[in-house]
Order: sequence, then C-alpha cells, then structure tokens
Amino acid sequence: MTEAQIIATLLDYIGGEDRTEATFERQALLIFAYQFENNQPYRRFAVKRGKTPLTVRSWRDIPAVPITAFKDLTLSCRPVEGIEHVFMTSGTTRGGVRGRSYHPTLAVYDRSMTLNFRQRFMQGPDGMRGLERIRMGILFPDEVAMPNSSLAHYLALAMRSFGTPDSAGFIGENGLDMPRLLATLERAEVSGEPYALLGASYSFVPLLDELQRLGRRFALPEGSRILDTGGFKGQSRELAADEFYDGLSGALGVPRSSCINMYGMTELSTQFYDDGNAVCPPLKSGPHWARSRVVNPITGQDVPDGATGVLVHHDLAHFNSVSAILTEDAGVAVPGGFRLLGRVDGADSKGCSVAVEEFLKAAQG
Repeated sequence: MTEAQIIATLLDYIGGEDRTEATFERQALLIFAYQFENNQPYRRFAVKRGKTPLTVRSWRDIPAVPITAFKDLTLSCRPVEGIEHVFMTSGTTRGGVRGRSYHPTLAVYDRSMTLNFRQRFMQGPDGMRGLERIRMGILFPDEVAMPNSSLAHYLALAMRSFGTPDSAGFIGENGLDMPRLLATLERAEVSGEPYALLGASYSFVPLLDELQRLGRRFALPEGSRILDTGGFKGQSRELAADEFYDGLSGALGVPRSSCINMYGMTELSTQFYDDGNAVCPPLKSGPHWARSRVVNPITGQDVPDGATGVLVHHDLAHFNSVSAILTEDAGVAVPGGFRLLGRVDGADSKGCSVAVEEFLKAAQG
C-alpha cells in the first residue's frame, strides 16, 4: 500500500466504531507489512528475528523496537529530507542525544489525540462532568518556544480543540507567570465554571510550593480537573505519587479522582490515560487502535499474568516509523489495561540493554 492509502485507512479505523480484536489484528498486520517494506533498519531487525509479513500471524508477534533505538537510528518509512514535523525527546539522558520521531503529516497524530482526549479527559471517568469545552491553563512552553516537542503540540492541540477562548498558557520565556496564574485561579474559583490545569508533572511543583509558602488554597468549581504527564525525571525535586496528588487535591480543591495522568512518549502517536488517581498506581489503558503487553525484555515473550515485566506498546497511529515499541517502563498487566510501576531496574534494565544491543547490530546489518 502507498503512504496515502495507509493514512486514509488509519483515519477511517481510528474514527470508526469497529473495535473488535479481529479488526485490530488486521490493521496491525497491514501496518507491519508497510513498515517492513519501507523502513530498512526495522526490516533488517525483523528478518534477523525471523519475522516477516509472511510469518507473522498475530499482532503479538510483531517485533518491538527498543525505545532508545530512536536515538541511534533514523526510523522512518519515508526519506526524512523535507519532513516538516519532527518531534524530539528531551535529551535528559545519553549525554543529551535526542531521539527523533518523523511525521510526514500530523493528520493521524491529531486524530488519535483529539478522539482519545475527548473520551478520557473531557468526558472523564464516572463522577466527572462531561464537557465539550473547558477553560484551560497550560503549564508548559508553547509550540513557538518548543517546536520539536510532542508535548507542546499535544497541549496546544488540546487547548485549540477543547479550550474556551479565554484559555491561556502560563509558561513563557521568563518561566512560570505565577501572579497571572494565581489571579486566574482566583477568578476560576468564584466563576462556578469548571477549570482545567494541564502540564508536565514537574510544572505543578512550583505552584504547589508557592501556595504552601503563601498559606493559600483554592476550591475550584465542581467538574474541574487536572492533567499531568511525564513525571519528574531529571528535575531538582521529586514527589511520590500519593504526595503529589494529595498536594494537588489539597491546594486546588480538585478530588484525586479528577487528577488524570497522561502517559505518552515522543516515540508514539497515541497516549494512555488513567481514570484518576484516587488510588496509585491506577489502571491505564489506550484506545481501540493501541494495545499494550508486559514482556520479558530479552525474550520478548509475555510474562505470566500478575508478574512484573517491561511494557511494549503497539500503536497503529505511529505509521511512519514502527508501531511496536519496547519501553523502559515496568508494568503489570491487569484486566482492562496495565499498571505503570516506573522505570525498569535490576534484571529488566539489563534485559533492555541486551535488547537494544541486539536491535542495533541487526538493524545496522
């Protein structure tokens, strides 16, 4: 199939109502065949593992690429010259080397994001008021400041698609505009209309610290909600999950059940959400065009139910690169999704390193 045909097929599938396992299987094998044909490093790796479109019969057998390979290789089905949309990782590890994800079009990414966001954040879990639009505050730099940040694009798209006209960002070239943010929260508190704060997890910490210093608390209106993402890697201060969500709830008057964590990455085009953080770690899951597995990183095989392993995500929306990603995140598979346990360590960490080495040797021929 051509790129245009793949894009059209994906847009129809993502926006459609057919959510059966058989349809996902068919779409996953179609995407694998397209990537096998057009992404040469991935093709060499798959062949080395004896995985080709002729031998792979299940989406679970599609070979997963270690996530750090995006820092070492160009993984794109189309020549990267002329591709305008390039998302880069933060570069906080590996000596600042940044992984790259190439998007010849953002049509699929944007469709994936908006449909998923509407269902998981705007409609929200039980007890949250479903909304078409909500006044938003963004605690992250915008796309002008960070043009290669997938999170900057994600948050700008959220505000553009679901925010009211008076939504605003609060981080600029001088950092967090605390006076304007506090004034906005004051107005939101008395407005009676739900308010949403969205941003990187660590962006909320200065706000919590300032409110503690001032001895202030807010009680945002019913239906208000918070979205955080990314954790605290590479930041000066970390908070345990319960401490973080207790702090958000206490300082802003938003119940922990309305504090949603988005789990995403530059190397994917689809995000995973939980239904609030009343209990940590919560169950996370993706939409019908994504699946997750928990595997032994060396063998690539699923670990027994209830056992801890490394998360593999199969994201059909990530069509121009590879749809199957071996992360460095530990997790446990549970009915309906998975529980994210943090970064891998110990044997799993060594296993991920072995998997990366194996991939690079095979992909480079």
